[in-house]
Amino acid sequence: MGSLATGRVSSWRTALKLGRVSNLPTVWSNVIAGCALAGGASLHLTVGVALGVSAMYVAGMFLNDAFDRNIDARERPERPIPAGEVAADSVFVVGGALLTIGVVSLAVVDGSVGIAGLALAAAILLYNWRHKGNPLAPFVMGLCRALVFIAAGLAVTADLPRELLLAAGATLAYVAGLTFTARLESVDRLASVWPLAMLAAPLCVGIAGTDFSAPAVLALVGLAACGVRVTQLLRRRASGDVSQAVGLLIAVIALNDALFATTTGETHAAFACIACFVLTLVLQRFVPAS
Repeated sequence: MGSLATGRVSSWRTALKLGRVSNLPTVWSNVIAGCALAGGASLHLTVGVALGVSAMYVAGMFLNDAFDRNIDARERPERPIPAGEVAADSVFVVGGALLTIGVVSLAVVDGSVGIAGLALAAAILLYNWRHKGNPLAPFVMGLCRALVFIAAGLAVTADLPRELLLAAGATLAYVAGLTFTARLESVDRLASVWPLAMLAAPLCVGIAGTDFSAPAVLALVGLAACGVRVTQLLRRRASGDVSQAVGLLIAVIALNDALFATTTGETHAAFACIACFVLTLVLQRFVPAS
């Protein structure tokens, strides 16, 4: 009985690690901000979109490990597949199933949301299939996050407002810069700082329209503190520093979303995004961010 229980716990830990579930709150904040920017959505509609894109996020993470299994065997042997914790075939099956479930879930919300889900699925598959050695891959990863905004917005209105499109574009740039940084995690060094310039895109877009309300000020203070910490980590470049910086930059996505939400006057949405930031940091203590 004891060995069976231990095996089940181990399987769950492997699944959580494969899915990088500690980062899921940043997906939820994308949906919350997207719905707010589109004019606001009911709780059940927001939750419906969040569940669909959450399944697709976890699917993408599973498929990433499955596609990268040979490279991980050399560069990151501690990952679940090269470590022998799970078979690659099983990861492919689960990833494919979750991707399908996610698209269907979004289609149930609305046909146009389902089409956005299909575009997101295509971007996820393209990234995982051809991201190694592809200079455009970080922008494909950014496109995945931008499409979450599009899906959330289409759940509210067919006429997507300019503010939502700007936030989606800024998030694309941010995630592209983050992905360029994350690519160097395996060698634990940052060879170039130019990708970091793209990380400022959400701040530029958000601060231009924010109302400087309580959640806006809180988000800005959080962004400043995270910026200082990331700078310290990347300058020091000790063992594990790039990995810590990447994890923090992922969590900051939720703070960016909070700032976007403040431009709509929906204070509750902004506070929800800030809560997602805190939850991401807590979960990253138990499940690796990358």
